[in-house]
Amino acid sequence: MYNKMEAIRHEVMKCTKCELSKTRIKSVPGKGNFKSDVIFVGEAPGKNEDLNGEPFIGIAGKRLSMALDEAMVSRDDIYITNIVKCRPPKNRVPTTTERSTCQEYLKQEISIIKPKIICILGNTAFNSLLGGSEIIKHRGRVVRKEEQLYFLTIHPAATIYNQDLIKVLKSDIIKLFKIITEIKDGIDIQVDFDYTP
Repeated sequence: MYNKMEAIRHEVMKCTKCELSKTRIKSVPGKGNFKSDVIFVGEAPGKNEDLNGEPFIGIAGKRLSMALDEAMVSRDDIYITNIVKCRPPKNRVPTTTERSTCQEYLKQEISIIKPKIICILGNTAFNSLLGGSEIIKHRGRVVRKEEQLYFLTIHPAATIYNQDLIKVLKSDIIKLFKIITEIKDGIDIQVDFDYTP
């Protein structure tokens, strides 16, 4: 497992498949516990991530860590990644082409880790993985698609512009880990929307 994840990491680091490779400083592979029950998926690296080659280490990352602390979970226990692995110029939303070019890396991360649940952070990840929109309206819900469970919440960056959302993020993350405990205990959890035909 470690070797497979290292191989993906190296692929991401030298990737030149899309235009973002020309403007990035460093590409940003996923990071964390390969045996995690949950993968957190955000939108794209920001300025700090681009400089350091590590996901969620800026203000948004600190907000996520704060929410994890509230749920009594360590950053070391989770795996965190993004839809695209390079920073879009001026932090713009990644294009459909950039997202689809990068999607194979995320698919590989998911297939190796086999998480019990994927936590979708924000609209771009929601749209890319499930074709959804309006994350605020759907946050706190559990969705199933092709036997994979997803949990929807806001992107931690949203809390920077709207302080009221800090409480929302914290309560969602607490709920997420309660759901993970129930899954591990063999309790049937409520699925709010099922894409399975």
